[in-house]
Amino acid sequence: MQTQILQKQIVDMRVKNALKSLSFVAVGLAVVSCNNSRDYDGVSRGTGWDVDEEYKTDYDGQITGPGLVFIDGGSFTMGRVQDDVMHDWNNSPTQQHVQSFYMDETEVTNLMYLEYLDYLKEVYPPAEEKYSAIYLGAVPDTMVWANRLGYNEPLTNNYLRHPSYQDYPVVGVSWIQATEYSQWRTDRVNEKILAEEGYTGEDARFKVEAGKTFNTATYLNAPTLTYGSDDKMLSGGDTSQDIVDDNQSNEPEENDKAKFARRKDGIVLPAYRLPTEAEWEYAALALTGIREYNSYRGRKKYPWNGQYIRSGKRGKKGDILANFKLGDGDYGGIAGWTVDGAAITNEIKSYPPNAFGLYDMAGNVAEWVADVYRPIVDDNYNDFNYYRGNVYMKNAINPDGTVTIVTADSIQYDTLSDGDVVARVLPGEIKQVPVGEKETFLRTQFSTSDNRDFRDGDKRSSRFYYQDELTGTKRMYNSPENTIGVDSTGTLIRQYDESNDRTTLIDDEVRVYKGGSWKDIAYWLDPATRRYLPQDMATNYIGFRCAMSRVGGSADKKGNTARD
Repeated sequence: MQTQILQKQIVDMRVKNALKSLSFVAVGLAVVSCNNSRDYDGVSRGTGWDVDEEYKTDYDGQITGPGLVFIDGGSFTMGRVQDDVMHDWNNSPTQQHVQSFYMDETEVTNLMYLEYLDYLKEVYPPAEEKYSAIYLGAVPDTMVWANRLGYNEPLTNNYLRHPSYQDYPVVGVSWIQATEYSQWRTDRVNEKILAEEGYTGEDARFKVEAGKTFNTATYLNAPTLTYGSDDKMLSGGDTSQDIVDDNQSNEPEENDKAKFARRKDGIVLPAYRLPTEAEWEYAALALTGIREYNSYRGRKKYPWNGQYIRSGKRGKKGDILANFKLGDGDYGGIAGWTVDGAAITNEIKSYPPNAFGLYDMAGNVAEWVADVYRPIVDDNYNDFNYYRGNVYMKNAINPDGTVTIVTADSIQYDTLSDGDVVARVLPGEIKQVPVGEKETFLRTQFSTSDNRDFRDGDKRSSRFYYQDELTGTKRMYNSPENTIGVDSTGTLIRQYDESNDRTTLIDDEVRVYKGGSWKDIAYWLDPATRRYLPQDMATNYIGFRCAMSRVGGSADKKGNTARD
């Protein structure tokens, strides 16, 4: 009898504990549900006002843009290398933290870039004199393949446009051309999203005219001026998007305005751009592949695991994991055993991806990044989202308070050091001007618009700070000053800097490029290595890929992080 009573007490206790546990789980779920609520039941927590109609949104996190993969941010040692055979001393280890972001799965290919060229050619016909420089300024320099002691004419003539090379990384593009492509890509992606959401006409993106192009910044800041203020393109042809009158009638009045997607709706994606140097190196290393809980197991020299350039996996043992120069006169091995499968570049996804799912972060082509080059990464001042190259701009404002929209007659061009002309601001975009004293006065974090020389050109940080005799400006680096001008007849004059006193190529117009290419030895495959080139020059071994900032939390739309 006592045994039965004891058993019953044990069962009752277990049931009671189980019910208690379930109640805790239910409360926890309710708290989580409450904390994740976005609409606050339609009532403001600050004022108690009904804000449901104004602020309610179906936003469910940032979507992954076309071609991108999610990169979970974190801390890493930037610049750690095992060798410094170049003795540059420009990659000393620094501890950095990078926020989550997105990066192109592959390098930008010839086919992707040709889509850009075809668009420019259609919208801004080169045959028209006022547009001729736009298309020509975007075309890659195919002459980068020419070699005085080599027969490379087949590459010069075919590499960009022949279908055999359509999935090969684009080359012959300068840093400036890469940034202009990124801007164009931003506009085309957001234009498609808005059309699919019903904010613009479904075929709006196909009705392209020079004065009626779509620009993301213009749409967000002055939406009525987008598409040249063409109401048919802006309305989307959907009356459900119209703002109805005050009596809440289902029939819109004639003077009702179309509803525009706003920044707070979360529909428009952030800009495609070049990755910063810190982002690129972090993504290339993909240290999550050797992570154990909150620490890294060992060190990495390449984007893949291990300290060697060959695979150690069963079935692929001995395979070279990237295409690069194996030695003098050896770009791919001997006949019948090509080793890496390519003498020059190769098709994207020809080699295994790293732990982040990124292809060709070593080999194929080196890649432009956003940063202005300096020999030292100044982590003592900033170790969060490090980037050198900030030039703060703002929208130009007309006397009547509206933003200044660039027209076909006010296109802004840059004349490069070699005399080529590149369009930097196109019709439909908002004109940008540097921030002035109004924005910089009494600020603690910056005092000028141009911050490329910050802590690297002032008297306090340089022994070699001097005043340039040619330009009268004060610069830290004694680099050449080539000049471009036009004479009275309109003829372009190129004037080389003939000074014998120049000591470096470094200035504010040189940019970092990262990663080893098909033309480099294995040393440059280390993501920590860094080199530089003037931003308006191009080569046959430098390409690029785009990145995009992650807005909001560190997890992607599905909540996936490197911990999953």
